[in-house]
Amino acid sequence: MPTKRKWSANVKTDSTHPPAGLFNKDAATIARTLASKRVSPKGPGSGMRMLTFFINRAGLNLSAKRRAVLNRAKSLLSERVRRASEAKKRRSSS
Repeated sequence: MPTKRKWSANVKTDSTHPPAGLFNKDAATIARTLASKRVSPKGPGSGMRMLTFFINRAGLNLSAKRRAVLNRAKSLLSERVRRASEAKKRRSSS
């Protein structure tokens, strides 16, 4: 019986280009890089989706220490997403 492939194995995107080895760095660097327009042209929300996708794809292969670093990056990036959405609301209301 052939092995069943996951849908995520076929995901390919051209809109985002994280640098090689990015997810092996510290949390602040990951968050800052994923929030940049060069990596996430649609804003930090796109970077958050990339990070969540990476964590979900890595699954049980992540060590507890690495998962903690990635979750810290996720919370830092979440703060950036929140600030970006607040700034957007302020610009549209004025």
